[in-house]
Amino acid sequence: MERRIREASEALFPRLVELRRAFHRRPELAYQEFETARTVAAFLDESGIPHRTGIAGTGVVARIDGAHPGPVVMLRADMDALPIVERNAFDFASEIPGSMHACGHDAHTASLLGVASILQSIRAEIRGSVRLVFQPAEELVPGGALRMIEEGVLDPVDGQPAPQLAFGQHVRPDLPVGTIGVRSGAFMASSDTVRIRIRGEGGHAAEPHRLAADAVYVGSQTVIALQAVISRNRPPDAPSVLSFGRFVAGDAPNVLPEEVLLHGTFRAMDDEWRYRAHDLIRRVARHTAEAHGAEADVEIGVGYPALVNDVREAAFVRDAAVRFVGPDRVIDLDRWYVAEDFARYLERVPGCFYMLGVGNEAEGIVHGLHTPRFTLDEEALRVGPAFMAFLAFSRGHAA
Repeated sequence: MERRIREASEALFPRLVELRRAFHRRPELAYQEFETARTVAAFLDESGIPHRTGIAGTGVVARIDGAHPGPVVMLRADMDALPIVERNAFDFASEIPGSMHACGHDAHTASLLGVASILQSIRAEIRGSVRLVFQPAEELVPGGALRMIEEGVLDPVDGQPAPQLAFGQHVRPDLPVGTIGVRSGAFMASSDTVRIRIRGEGGHAAEPHRLAADAVYVGSQTVIALQAVISRNRPPDAPSVLSFGRFVAGDAPNVLPEEVLLHGTFRAMDDEWRYRAHDLIRRVARHTAEAHGAEADVEIGVGYPALVNDVREAAFVRDAAVRFVGPDRVIDLDRWYVAEDFARYLERVPGCFYMLGVGNEAEGIVHGLHTPRFTLDEEALRVGPAFMAFLAFSRGHAA
C-alpha cells in the first residue's frame, strides 16, 4: 500500500504544482475564498468524491468512505491568504493587489486535494471514513475552525459518526524540504491581542513640565513595565511572550499628543497562567499610568487557544513518518509561539498538527512565513500529500 500511495502521489505531482500556483496567483482573504472553493469543488467532482459546499461561508467538506469498518478521521487544510503585498517575481505571483499566500495555505489546499485523490483510488482498502475539511479564515480571529465546528464539521453527518481523530499539516520553511516535524503535547501558543489607550495632556513639546502627564513618556514606561509581567510573574514552567508591535502617538515632532495607543500580542502555552497574566497586564498598565498622572484603558481580545497535540496521536504520526520518510527525515520540534486555529479541533477531538518541511537553502528558499518574499520548494508536494494519505490509511488500520 505504501508503494501504491507513493506512485499515486508521484503521478499527481504536476497537477498539484499547477493547482498550488493557481491558488497562489489568485489569493483570497478570509471568508472571500469563493474562487478557491470553486476550484476545490471542481476537483472533487472530477474525482467522484461527494462533498458539501458553503460551510462557514466558503468552506468545503468532502468524505471518502472505506469498504471496511473503522474510525472517522478528519483531515484539514486552510484556504485563506494574508493582506500582504508580494515581493516575489514569479510568473505565478499574486495578481490580487494587497493579498498574498504568505503562509503556505495554497500548498495546504493543493496537498489535501492530492490526499483526496489518493484515498479515493484506494478506498476499497480503507478502514473507516475520511472527512476532508477545506477551511476558510484561519488567519482571522476568531477563526474559521470555530465557525466550521458550529456548523457541524465535527458532528455525525448522513449516518456517518462524528470524527474520532483529527490531523492537520502546515508548511515550515525553516525545515528541509520533505522532512516531517512533530511535537507531542503543547506545541503552539495561544494568541491574545492587547490594546492600551494612554490618556495624558497634550501641549508644546518644548514645555513638557507644564503638562499633567506626557502620554508618549507614559506609554514608553508602560511598555517597559509590562515586561515585568513576563520576567517577574511568569512561573518558570509556563513560557510566554508579550510584545508590542504598534505604538501610535502624535503627528508632529513639536507637539505632545493627548493620547497614545499601544497594540501588542500575548502568547502562552498554559491557560491558568494565560488568564492570570491578563489581569496582571491590566493592573500594571493602569497603575503605571496613574503613577505618572495619566489614565490607561486596557482591552484584551482573547484569540486562539494553545494547540496541544494528543500524546498518543503525536507518537503515531512520528512512527508513521519514520516508516514513510525515514528516521533521518523526521524532526522533533520545539515549542512554537505562533498561533493556529486547528487548536479548536484538538480541544474537542484527539489528534496531531504536524509540520512539512519546504525550505531549501541551496535554492534560497528560506524566507519566513508571513513575509512578502515567502515561498516554498514545491518538491514538498511529492511528500506532503503522500504522507497524509499514508497517515490516514494507517490510522484507520491501527484502530
